[in-house]
Amino acid sequence: MKKRLLILGGTGDAAQLAARVSQIPEIEVITSLAGRTQQPSAVTGEVRIGGFGGADGLAAFLRDRPIDLLIDATHPFADRISLNAAVAAAKCQIPHLILVRPAWEKTEGDRWIEVDSHAAAARVLSERSWRVFLTIGRQELGAFAGLDNIWFLMRAIDPPAPETRIPNGKLLLAKGPFSLASELQLLREYNIDTVVSKNSGGDATYAKIVAARELGIPVVMVQRNPLPEAEKVAGVEGAIAWLDSHLN
Repeated sequence: MKKRLLILGGTGDAAQLAARVSQIPEIEVITSLAGRTQQPSAVTGEVRIGGFGGADGLAAFLRDRPIDLLIDATHPFADRISLNAAVAAAKCQIPHLILVRPAWEKTEGDRWIEVDSHAAAARVLSERSWRVFLTIGRQELGAFAGLDNIWFLMRAIDPPAPETRIPNGKLLLAKGPFSLASELQLLREYNIDTVVSKNSGGDATYAKIVAARELGIPVVMVQRNPLPEAEKVAGVEGAIAWLDSHLN
């Protein structure tokens, strides 16, 4: 019988993994998307959209389908989902893997100010900045809404919810990947003096970090929280190898 794999997705890595796994005859793949993006990228195989209702709801889904293997390939900042996945997998006693996109590393020329939260990033800005490129997505914009003396260029894939308080400035709706030339033009056009970014890793949005480096602009970099205890790999190939080990 085929083994049934649940991928917790929403990232490019998850979509690549689903496409690769769909070619493995011994595995049936289901990808779950949280539904936060209005127009998610196409995913190969069965797709479900929406939350599970916490760790207990996810555990119930794992039992009901039933699921044999679980891979968490969510965004590096999807802390709650990753914790729920670890708890649910332990309850159901099924193999669980986290596909961890490597974080960006500071290199020569980078002027990073590393912080552990969006609230800490807001405090740093209040002391030093006037025109900020805010590239953290739509969900955390409220953390910067009280900084009335700063003008923000905010970039997100989808608009924030109507009730969300957002900072003073301009909202750009766009989805990566972004080129270095376009990021340099953006920083210059809007006279940006500080960039705020999550340390998401990957290539799709790294050009903004390179652009800031080339222009000598500081980057307030929000660091990741620790991940739950689980087996971890750094890319799709590692996840395929993990699956092979459970098939054999």
